[in-house]
Amino acid sequence: MSQLNLHEIIRQQQEQLAAIQAQIQALLVAQGEAGRGGEVGGSNMGSHMEVAKLAIFNREAGKVGGFIMVCRLFLRMKLRRTSVEEQGQWVLSYVQGGSADIWKENVMEELEAGKVKYESVEEFLTSLRKEFRGGEEESVKAAELRKLEQGGRTMEEFVQEFKRAARGSRYEGRPLVEEFKRGMNRGIQRKLMEVENPLTSIEQWYQRTMALDRNWRESRREKERLRKKEGGEGAPKQERQNLPQPLV
Repeated sequence: MSQLNLHEIIRQQQEQLAAIQAQIQALLVAQGEAGRGGEVGGSNMGSHMEVAKLAIFNREAGKVGGFIMVCRLFLRMKLRRTSVEEQGQWVLSYVQGGSADIWKENVMEELEAGKVKYESVEEFLTSLRKEFRGGEEESVKAAELRKLEQGGRTMEEFVQEFKRAARGSRYEGRPLVEEFKRGMNRGIQRKLMEVENPLTSIEQWYQRTMALDRNWRESRREKERLRKKEGGEGAPKQERQNLPQPLV
């Protein structure tokens, strides 16, 4: 299929979806009028409640979760009595732009050809989440990794937290090492500058920094023990002190 033909198909589908949106909007108005003249309680209340307009979803990272949540709210409040097919078409009408259009085109073709059938709109929303969640998770993981700092944690604790955030972030090699160096405390960074053999892999950085932190903490504990052994007025106060903090 040529680029020109693809754009023409997408344009036609957008026109069709715009018509569907208009039909659904008319249906909502009719439901609202019926609701005001009929029942007041129960499931009919949602038909004439004001709901914020749904924003277009264009596969932007980090937005799929919020898009699906708003779709669920709107479907439950406004389109509860419509068919699964109509509900799915309504959701698709708000999926527009870039690669999202390609995915929408494929889904519509599969539905029309009978290759796929959704028993509920929730099943359809689950497939949408699976399709677009990958990029979102990578974005969230990468952002979490860039914000991570050791702070008052031991290096063992920081390494475990860093490993968890690194999984799925697509950071690897030198960029991953640089993020690890950025997050560790300055004291350990200074100690690593004194190392003769340069570290290369991230695992070497993990092992060396944890060893430095353990040695430093053990050295501080030993100083505390010696100070207590010497006795004096400060001894009881020293016993109440917390364990030494990591290098800062």
